[in-house]
Amino acid sequence: MIKRVLQYTFSLLNIDYVQLTAKWNYRNVLSPYYRIYYIDDGEGEISDFNQTVKLEPGYLYIIPSFTMCNLSCKDKLSQYFVQFFEQSSHGISMFSNNRSVLKIQATDIDIQLFNRLLQINPGRGINRSDDPKIYEKNIYYDEYQELNNSQSQGVYIETQGILMQFLSRFLNLNKNEKPNEHVIPIKIIESLNYILANLQLDLSVTQLASMVYQNVDHFSRQFKQYTGMRPIAYINEKRIERAQYLMATSRMILSDICDQTGFDNLSYFSNTFKKITGMSPSEYKKQLHFTKC
Repeated sequence: MIKRVLQYTFSLLNIDYVQLTAKWNYRNVLSPYYRIYYIDDGEGEISDFNQTVKLEPGYLYIIPSFTMCNLSCKDKLSQYFVQFFEQSSHGISMFSNNRSVLKIQATDIDIQLFNRLLQINPGRGINRSDDPKIYEKNIYYDEYQELNNSQSQGVYIETQGILMQFLSRFLNLNKNEKPNEHVIPIKIIESLNYILANLQLDLSVTQLASMVYQNVDHFSRQFKQYTGMRPIAYINEKRIERAQYLMATSRMILSDICDQTGFDNLSYFSNTFKKITGMSPSEYKKQLHFTKC
């Protein structure tokens, strides 16, 4: 019998029901958290680099974290939405191999789950603006985390369960998920946790292998087997994700972001950033906060 351990937890940001107009029209939105929508009236669009997805009544939609997209509504659009951060014990996102907008037919249970999530987490709407440029700030994330910390154990567990149910609907569409993704040796998990907690430090394959008492070659092969990447490639990807998060949620200058993400110099940071995202840090930062009203 194969024993599986749940390796994901979630931090709720927002849950609400809103009625949007043509003012809901934002380009190049990239967030460090997940969005799930249920549409019950009107229509709109979500587009990413590869596709344009129509928002229409009776469907659920997910935008995985770090998925650049455009959001638009020509006339009116009513939606339930939930936004939340994902944490994993091994540092691999559920949708790391498929960061694109997904769509699935909704059921009556989905509507009940949204209503229940609203009931047990009152006052979690954005309430400031529907513009991501305005509400995506560290200070607001901290406010929501305080609300999570004050949840009773029952509400916390029920909230986790509802978010897992929503995500499970879309995982069946995620054809790129690896069969062995959930069965990762403890030594690799320990290495992943150390990497994520110490991205700002000088990290080397030799150091990581030594920490788990393996030789470098064996460690590198095993690391790639269970993550799909060589250690340095994984470290750089996570550093760039952290850089994207800092750009989205703070006003730090690029040199400070470079320091916070463990790069030796700004040139290496810029080259790595462009290799992974397809644009320079300055170009990315400009597009990140560009909106079309």
